[in-house]
Amino acid sequence: ASAALVLLCGSAAAVVVWKWLGKRQIQKKMEEARRTRDEGLKKMAKAVQQFREQIPSVQTDAILSLPLMELTGRLHEGSLSPKTVLYTYLEKALEVTEQTNCIRHFIPECEEQLQEIQQQKEKGLLFGVPISIKDHIGHKGHLSTCGLVQCLGTPMQEDSVLVKVLKKQGAIPFAMTNVPQSLFSYDCSNPIFGRTLNPFNPQKSPGGSSGGEGALIAGGGSILGIGSDIGGSIRLPSSFCGLCGLKPTAERLSVWHTPLLNVDICSHPAPVPCALGPMARDVDSLALCMKALLCQEMFQLDPTVPPIPFDEEVYSSSAPLRIGYYDTDDYVPLPPCMRRAVEETRRALQAAGHKLVPFSPPRICYVMNELFLKTFFADGGRAWLDVFTGGIVDPSLKPQVNCCKIPRLGKKLLALILKPLVRLFKQFLLLLKLKNVAMISTCRSVKEMWNHHHQIEVYRTEFITRWRELQLDVMLCPVLGPAFTMGYPGKLLAAVSSTMLYNVLNFPAGVVPVSTVTEADEEELKLYRGSCGDPWDRMLKQAVAGAVGLPVAVQCVALPWREELCLRLMKEVETLSREK
Repeated sequence: ASAALVLLCGSAAAVVVWKWLGKRQIQKKMEEARRTRDEGLKKMAKAVQQFREQIPSVQTDAILSLPLMELTGRLHEGSLSPKTVLYTYLEKALEVTEQTNCIRHFIPECEEQLQEIQQQKEKGLLFGVPISIKDHIGHKGHLSTCGLVQCLGTPMQEDSVLVKVLKKQGAIPFAMTNVPQSLFSYDCSNPIFGRTLNPFNPQKSPGGSSGGEGALIAGGGSILGIGSDIGGSIRLPSSFCGLCGLKPTAERLSVWHTPLLNVDICSHPAPVPCALGPMARDVDSLALCMKALLCQEMFQLDPTVPPIPFDEEVYSSSAPLRIGYYDTDDYVPLPPCMRRAVEETRRALQAAGHKLVPFSPPRICYVMNELFLKTFFADGGRAWLDVFTGGIVDPSLKPQVNCCKIPRLGKKLLALILKPLVRLFKQFLLLLKLKNVAMISTCRSVKEMWNHHHQIEVYRTEFITRWRELQLDVMLCPVLGPAFTMGYPGKLLAAVSSTMLYNVLNFPAGVVPVSTVTEADEEELKLYRGSCGDPWDRMLKQAVAGAVGLPVAVQCVALPWREELCLRLMKEVETLSREK
């Protein structure tokens, strides 16, 4: 008996030691990643200092204030050198990341790319333009971490197709930006590289998952960036940070060699695809980026991308548009300032000669719970939980992770308890910690999964039919905002219904800032009750409070493959809001 007791105690001790060693190894990996990041930033600072010593008289503010269209013109004509522009933006990026922690890694190969573009026979459309890219967009020799410990081992073996095309067009990728852990969040924090702050207010989130891009560009440290979007991950940071951002139709730009939601591990489902797209300070910059990317080089490198060049005629047209509009999806009533933005933009567009047609998006409750969330939690969230090596979970994700850990039987019991309560209300409540995970039915068989895919196609057909019955060209609608206070995005997952809809539909959608939060908006927010005045409505109210002066945006949408038309509406909205 004593021998058995000794053996049992020894086994228990061995398990404890083994777990401790595993956690220690994880900590070492994380420390090494942070050390590599910090050393890269020091090299970046040293390179900037050397340039400053060589050319002390650079007009930094003048260069940083140039819009992209004007900057590319100056670079092409030779009145500005790519070297001067690159080091000017490197210097500013260092300043912005010191304030916001937005850069995950400096790309030292940018100096090699600077030399290579001088050898190009023809100057590309983005000749000499410094560009930032989101953490998981593949760049040779660098990690695509998705904020996950298990992705810290193997650098990418080659550039993603998107990066290859950017380089071919003369752009200079110089920084990879921070993301939330696993990318499945619209906050921007992970246990390895920490939290990114909003450059306008450090108490606020920059949005996510392209939050590092949002903070860097809004802070002036990058003039053009590439993000990704699977539920609003380009549009939400653009809304929170006052930027223009475009989520194209998913297949319009190549995603080859770009791990999506850590696709190699998670087997990312196809019905709601991820799209890569540009983020910038104005709409013309987005259009130029799309024009540069939609070239023969991309079509040759990735034969799955339809060879459809950018249609400049559609983008530049001045013909009146027939525009559908709505200011709420009746799922998450947005704060007063966001609805005000839609109404003011609607009036401005109507006064400019466009036809505005009321539209009501169908069955958003069903779309959110059955189509969108079921796509990602078809297995009850088990595949997603597997990516959190060693149980290292960022605090911003703990509400969702804890819900996924509830055993299936527990979820069924919670669903039985909650369903009678839900029927008492006009719509599903935002029972985020319970409803959005506990009440989601999983796909228990291949047949159910195929049926789920079919239901998404049925909904897309229904939506397009309604769109065509009204003979719409484009859509004006709200986007979530203003910027949330830190920590709230993780508690309000379902609040992304305004952006998520167009991922399910796979429509191109973009965000344009049109206003800022006023004192009057803040007063009106005090009267906000949401759907039912329940705890989750109160939480949304708390999340957006204290936002006076922060950006307020609207969302513009077009049918699939009509990015140019979407950008056309965005440009019109931008012009009218600036005139106002």
